[in-house]
Amino acid sequence: MASNHKYKHLTLEDRIIIETGIRNGATKTSIAKTLGKDNSTIGKEIKKHRYQSAFCKMALECKAYKTCLHGRKCHLNCPDYIPFSCKRRDSSPGACNGCSNMRHCRFHRFRYSAAKAQAKYEADLVATRVGLDLDQEEVKRLAEIIVKPIKQGQSPYAIITNHPDIGISEKSLYNYIEQGVFREYGIIDLNLRQKVARKQHKKSKAITFKKRQNRKFLIGREYRDFQKFIADSSQEGEISIIEMDTIFNKQHGPFIQTFYFKKFKFLIAFLHQKKTAKTMSEGIDLLEEILSNELFEKYVQVILTDRGSEFSDPLAIEYRKDQTRRTFVFYCDPMSPGQKGTLEKKHADFRFIVPKGESFEKLGLVSQVQLNKALAHLNSYPTEACCGKTPWQLLLFLAPDMAAKFQQFGIEIIDKDLVTLSPNIFK
Repeated sequence: MASNHKYKHLTLEDRIIIETGIRNGATKTSIAKTLGKDNSTIGKEIKKHRYQSAFCKMALECKAYKTCLHGRKCHLNCPDYIPFSCKRRDSSPGACNGCSNMRHCRFHRFRYSAAKAQAKYEADLVATRVGLDLDQEEVKRLAEIIVKPIKQGQSPYAIITNHPDIGISEKSLYNYIEQGVFREYGIIDLNLRQKVARKQHKKSKAITFKKRQNRKFLIGREYRDFQKFIADSSQEGEISIIEMDTIFNKQHGPFIQTFYFKKFKFLIAFLHQKKTAKTMSEGIDLLEEILSNELFEKYVQVILTDRGSEFSDPLAIEYRKDQTRRTFVFYCDPMSPGQKGTLEKKHADFRFIVPKGESFEKLGLVSQVQLNKALAHLNSYPTEACCGKTPWQLLLFLAPDMAAKFQQFGIEIIDKDLVTLSPNIFK
C-alpha cells in the first residue's frame, strides 16, 4: 500500500477488508499491514463499530459454567466464579465473525459489519457538520458557569481547570465564545484575553443549535434487547426488574431520581441538585450502599430506563468502581412511556404530593429527609395494583431484608389512617 494512505480516513473498501480479515481469523496487525494503517487505527475502528449480536445465556460470563455445581445461579460472590475471556473477541481481532464456535457459544458475541460501520461513520460525519453540538438548555448551563469568571478576567483555561465537570474542552469553549453562543449573556469574543493571539474565524450569519446525538451507549441495550434478555434469563428463575426515571418541576432543578421495584410496587427516590450522568450514577452507588452489594445484586438485577442524557453512561450504572458488574441496564424506545408504564403510574400518585409547576422549595421539599417522608406516605398507601395491600406490606412480606435497609435509610411506615397524599405533609 502507498504510504500516504496511512493518514487517510477509512473507506468502505477498507472496512470490507477489515471484515474479511476478521472472518478469516486475521490479527489486527496483519489487517493493518494489508491496509497500510497503524494497528491502533484498526483496533479503534473494530472496537468503535462492532455491535453485540448475542447476549450471554447466564447472568455472568463464567468460565466454569460446564462444571457448575450451583445450578448456574450466577452471582459475583460465587466461590467457583471464573471470569470468561476470549482472545478473539476481546483482544485480536476484536470481533466474533468467522469463529467456528460462534453458533454454540453461550457468551456475549460481537460482530463487525463493514456496511453498518460505514453507515455509522457517515451519520457521525453529517452530525458533526450540522450546527453546534449544543442545545439551549446546555447553553444556559454553560453560561451559568463561565459568564461571571470571564467578566472577572479569567481565561477559558482557568475556568476549565476550576470546573473539571463542565464537560467541554478549552478549545471548544473558545470556539463557542467566538461564534457568539453566549452573546445574549453579555459575553463576546472581545472579552477573551488571548483574542489577539488566536486565529480569527469567519462569522456565521446565524447560530444553529442542534445537539448531536451520541447513541453508542444503546448498542445491545435497546428495548428489544431487554425483551430478549428477560426471555432468555427467565428460564433460570424470576428476574428482579427496576424501572428508573427522573422527576423535576423546574429546568434548573432540583431533580428526583426514582427507582420502582416492580415486584413489590415500591418506590424509592433520591434528591439531586443536578441532572447529569454523574449524579445519576451516584444515585446508583447510593442505592447499593443502602442495600449492600449482596442485596443490590439480588434485587436490582435489571434496570429499565429512558434515553435521557442523564442516563447515558451505562457502564457507570452497570459496574462498580472496581469494574465488577452489579446489574444490567436497558433503554426504552423513543416516545414510549408505556414500556415502563408502571413507574409512570406511580409518578402520577407521587404528583398528588409534589404537584407539577410548583417549585420544590416552595412546597417544602428541600432535602432527602422531606423526600423520604413523601416516600413513606406513598408506600403506605393501598392500591388496586397491590390487591388492596400497600407496597410496604408487600416488601415486608416478600423481601424483609430489603425492607429493613429502607427503614434504616429513613423511609417509615405510616399508619393507614394518617396517610396523606398532598403537599401538606411538608408543613
